Amino acid sequence: MKLNYPIKFTPILKERIWGGNKLHLLFNKEKSQKPIGESWEIAALPEGVSVVANGHFKGQNLQELISTYTHELLGDEVYEKYGETFPLLIKFIDAENDLSVQLHPDDSLAQVRHQSFGKEELWYIMQAEKNSKLYLGFEGKVNQEIYLEYLNKGRLPEILHQEKVKKGSVYHIPPGRVHAIGGGIVLAEIQQSSDITYRLYDWDRTQPDGSTRALHTDFALDAINFTSIENYETYYTAKSNAFRDIIKTDYFVVKILKLKTKKTFLTSSSDSFVIYMCVGGSGFINVELMQVPIALGETVLIPASLKKYSITPDASLKLLYVKAK
Repeated sequence: MKLNYPIKFTPILKERIWGGNKLHLLFNKEKSQKPIGESWEIAALPEGVSVVANGHFKGQNLQELISTYTHELLGDEVYEKYGETFPLLIKFIDAENDLSVQLHPDDSLAQVRHQSFGKEELWYIMQAEKNSKLYLGFEGKVNQEIYLEYLNKGRLPEILHQEKVKKGSVYHIPPGRVHAIGGGIVLAEIQQSSDITYRLYDWDRTQPDGSTRALHTDFALDAINFTSIENYETYYTAKSNAFRDIIKTDYFVVKILKLKTKKTFLTSSSDSFVIYMCVGGSGFINVELMQVPIALGETVLIPASLKKYSITPDASLKLLYVKAK
């Protein structure tokens, strides 16, 4: 049996102290009485492996598919770089409350300490309440001495750059950049396949049992990049019925595809799997006689072996195109 159709996976919902219920309300994810902060859409980590939700391979998990259909799913280029390891983790995030102030190590540090990839990520803002903000890097010149002074006084947020956000904004978070997603934001996240986070500050909050979450300030000290930059937003221009680049990093390529008519859009894959995240509208991904629906907050993987397919919007459709690099 060939991998010859667009694959959907069952979302893996993650309870988080800062989560809410918007992933259910906005994207029809499974309802929960617990605060759900993350929907892992495509993952192959010890903390969660995605299971196919449609077609002939329904019920098989992603790692099983990779083991059996390595080149057909990943593509030769990805296999040459990553072997049978799926290189990306794809999420939707609901930050009902502020996330911790945190950062992620780069590949070299993560390999030494955790035998893992580092973590570089990209955020696409899907919803933002009035005055919602991100914390990104430092405001002005900050060195290790100043950082430790504010950290030890419990005043770290005072020296962080704060960025008001709007729907459709994009932010690139390289390893080493101190950051936090503020409350009231829902976003799509594309990242390296890693769940390693160094937590620096957690707003002095407690968990339901009264305990506080662990901090990783010692680990973080030699991982922090203190360099400030002038602008943290990644700017792009969308054009109807065409792919437009958002960013190319050492680990992934992200484009946006905005379709405004019901006309079928023909495309083809490169020698790699491709992922589509629906960030607006709805439509179908078509191959031969099969139509796979994709709606707001859903994700579809196109195997590398599926060379030609088409996309049909329902009046309007906005997709993030993601390719491993």
